[in-house]
Amino acid sequence: MEWRLYYFDLLLVPSSLLISIAYHIWLWRKVQSEPDRTIIGLNSTISRRWVITMMKDNDKKNVLAVQTIRNFIMAVTLMATTTMLLCCGLAAVISSTYSIKKPLSNAIYGADGEFMLGVKYVILLLIFLFAFLCYSLSVRFINQANFLVNVPLGQSAGNASSPVTPEYVWQLLGKGFLLNVAGNRLFYTALPLLLWIFGPMLAFLCSATMIPVLYNYDFIAHEDEKVDRGLKV
Repeated sequence: MEWRLYYFDLLLVPSSLLISIAYHIWLWRKVQSEPDRTIIGLNSTISRRWVITMMKDNDKKNVLAVQTIRNFIMAVTLMATTTMLLCCGLAAVISSTYSIKKPLSNAIYGADGEFMLGVKYVILLLIFLFAFLCYSLSVRFINQANFLVNVPLGQSAGNASSPVTPEYVWQLLGKGFLLNVAGNRLFYTALPLLLWIFGPMLAFLCSATMIPVLYNYDFIAHEDEKVDRGLKV
């Protein structure tokens, strides 16, 4: 095996993955330390208040609670279906006897052997399978919260004291939201790896470009930051 043919793949692809991993570690620390500045932390706070409001005024807002959670389940189901379709397509390519490296050999600037292409497809398949697992678990927790959100406070199967509290329902929703975020981030991570089929340079450029896009999506600019940006302009 001539390792010089794999030089760009061994250098650029791990670098692109390390960039994504470092960003998400930093994002998780920000969620823990400054939750109000991140979309994930803000959604967690809002969802807790939403659950308390829905369960306290259950007689008037039970339909609204079910419809809201149902819309979220539909969005997660769509992503899970898309992920599984991609898994089926990758599995069909891996099991196919057709040589796929010939039409791509002129577009690849890294290793273009059958072994390397097989590694690329297997890694993509594993990432999409893990994303599908996260989406499936997310639907499971959200469905459970969908049943419990309409349980009247202090009543459960005729008992005076109920273990179903707004805090418990919020924890179920929080697990579902976090698993959905994990599935989305795995899905986003697979996008640069899809471009890896055409070369490691495209994978690295795509991963580096996604970081500022995700930053603008994950963080909320406060009013003072908006004023500073306006003054700079």
